[in-house]
Amino acid sequence: MAKKLSIIIVSYNVRRYLDQCLESVLKAVEGINGTEVFVVDNASQDDTLAVLPPKYPSVSFVANDENIGFARANNLAIRQSDGEYVLLLNPDTKLEDDTLRRAVSFMDEHPEAGAAGVRMHNEDGSVAPESRRAIPTPWVSAMKMLGFTKLYYMSHLPWDEACRIEVVSGAFCLLRRKALDEVGLLDEDFFMYGEDIDLSYRILKGGWQNWYVPLDIIHYKGRSTVKSDYRYVHVFYQAMLIFFRKHYSHLSIIYTLPVKIAIYFRALIAVIDILRQKLHL
Repeated sequence: MAKKLSIIIVSYNVRRYLDQCLESVLKAVEGINGTEVFVVDNASQDDTLAVLPPKYPSVSFVANDENIGFARANNLAIRQSDGEYVLLLNPDTKLEDDTLRRAVSFMDEHPEAGAAGVRMHNEDGSVAPESRRAIPTPWVSAMKMLGFTKLYYMSHLPWDEACRIEVVSGAFCLLRRKALDEVGLLDEDFFMYGEDIDLSYRILKGGWQNWYVPLDIIHYKGRSTVKSDYRYVHVFYQAMLIFFRKHYSHLSIIYTLPVKIAIYFRALIAVIDILRQKLHL
C-alpha cells in the first residue's frame, strides 16, 4: 500500500545537525497516516553512519561510496519511495511539530499545487528571504546581481498568508508525486545548487502551481558547505550557467551576453575574496 509521505534527506558531514533534524522529523510525522524517511549519505567523512542508524531504526539509511551530488542522491531515494507526496529536506533544518501535518493538509486541499515551501527562519530567528523566490529570468537575474533583490525574493508578498510563488527552496520542498511523474525528477546535470530552481520552473511549465505556506522551520543555512572554498564557487556559479543555458539559450545575445558576463564577474569576485581571506589581506 502506497504511503502518504516520503521524506528524503541528503547528508554530507553534518551528523550533529542531521541528528537534530531527524528528531524533529519523527515528532512531526505523528498524525500522518503512512510515512517513510530516507537519509542518503554522500560518503560523509564524519561518524554519521556509525552513530545515527542504530539511534533511528525506522529510518532507511542509504550509504553512497562517493559524493554523487544533491540531485542524484535525492533521485536515488525518490525512486525507492512510494509516498503520495515527497518532501526534500535539508539536514540542517529543524521542523515545528505541526509543520508536516499542516503542509500535507494544504496539498490535499489544493490539488493544483505541484510543490509547496514554508517560512524558513535563520538561526537568529529572522525570516529567510529565500523562502519565496522568482524564476531567475535574464531581467530578474540582472536586477539581483545589481543589488535589487526585491523582485527575486518576491518581497511584495505577505509572510502570514499562503501565496503562489515561482521557486520552492530545496531546503524544504514538498512535492506531489503526480507532478514529479509528469515533469521528471531533479536534473542531475546540477551537482548542487540550482536544481530546485530548475525543478520549480518545470513544475510551472507543466501546468502545476508552486505555493508558499506560512508554516515554520529553522534552517541553519549551509552547514554542510564551506563557502570559502574554490570548489563552492565553481559549483555555485556553474549551476547558474547550467540553468541559464538550459532555459534561455534561445534568446538573443543582446539578452544573454550581459547575464553571462555578470555570472563570470561575480564568480571572479568570489574567488578574489577567498584568495584575500587565505592571504589574510
